[in-house]
Formats: sequence, structure tokens, C-alpha cells
Amino acid sequence: MGKKSRPSFKKRQKEMARQQKQQDKQAQRKARSELRGTASPKVGDEDPDLAGIRPGPQPLPDEWLDLPDRPRPKEPSEGSS
Repeated sequence: MGKKSRPSFKKRQKEMARQQKQQDKQAQRKARSELRGTASPKVGDEDPDLAGIRPGPQPLPDEWLDLPDRPRPKEPSEGSS
């Protein structure tokens, strides 16, 4: 029976690279976690994606207002709610 061969240099380098990659990923995870913890909360209670949207039907975009078969809708006055 032959002797068990030692791991090759190439295999050792591959294993070291894998371990280094795992350490880098762990450091990135930790940095993201710390960044999330120190991030300032949103100012105000309105979601920026929903800013300016009011309940009910929304006004038509300007490109739809030029169609000949549709009358222009009346703009609601700002004083009445």
C-alpha cells in the first residue's frame, strides 16, 4: 500500500482563498449592519413615494388632457377640502 499523499500547494492556496473570501463577506455584513444601525430615521411621516397623492381619483397626466373627445376636468380649489 502506498502512503497517503500530502495536500498539494495548489489545494492549500485554494483553501486559503476560500477562507479569505468568507472573512471579507463577514466584514461586509458587519459593516452593512452597523450602517443600518446608525442610519437616521426618516424625517416626517409621509412616504416620499406617496408624496402629493390624495385619496380618490388622480388627475390625468398632461399628455392625456389634449385628447379632443375628453373635456378638461375642473381643478379643485386649494381652499376647500
